[in-house]
Amino acid sequence: MKIEVFEIPEEGLNIEIEEKPKIEGIEILAPFKAVLKVEKRHKEVFIKGIVSGEIMLQCSRCLKDYPMPIRTLIEVTYHPIEELNKEELIELKKDEMEVDFYKEGLIDTENIIRDQILLNIPMKPLCNENCKGFCPVCGNDLNESDCGCKKEEIDPRFETLQTLLRRMKANG
Repeated sequence: MKIEVFEIPEEGLNIEIEEKPKIEGIEILAPFKAVLKVEKRHKEVFIKGIVSGEIMLQCSRCLKDYPMPIRTLIEVTYHPIEELNKEELIELKKDEMEVDFYKEGLIDTENIIRDQILLNIPMKPLCNENCKGFCPVCGNDLNESDCGCKKEEIDPRFETLQTLLRRMKANG
């Protein structure tokens, strides 16, 4: 859905939408729902609300797919892109991190939802906090069963130090 900035009434808009944005590499299980309050002061547009839905991720330890619910508050201020001086270096302050720009008097709600999905994907997705992952020796899924492998491997970078330590112990 596209919001036409110049048609936002003085009292603002209350919008309920369902969208399924296309994001490469992310499987969206069902359309995301957003309940938004849109207000305008001069050329600035303020959007507040809640975005919720569910995506499918792959655990970074055991590589199994798992559903991850997303429910997040949104608070973004939009400015016309024309205000952005291309020659001027823009440095955002901490309180300005939720700033975006609109072009040609339109704000696309699909972009709002897509941004919230991308911002909420963990850098290291885990199916659960206690996921054990794979055995580094045999590759067995440690969540299903213990493999019994001896895991006292020495980091190759410290192998020389281990040899030196053994010599020092032998020489007394």
